[in-house]
Amino acid sequence: MPETITSGIAIGLGAIGPGIGIGLIGFGALQAIGRNPDAQNKILPVMLLGMAFAEAIAIYALVIAFIK
Repeated sequence: MPETITSGIAIGLGAIGPGIGIGLIGFGALQAIGRNPDAQNKILPVMLLGMAFAEAIAIYALVIAFIK
């Protein structure tokens, strides 16, 4: 039973940071595109790459939760 609680806490806390980070990345990218729509082709790939790196942190937390 304690293992499931610690696993739940690990994935819960490990997902907060990436969730906030992905939200901020998307917010910033949408603001930039709104100000300069012609820059969309340059902003979109960088945004997706940043989101992928942020999501990788959540995947690490998931792996740690499964190991426990």
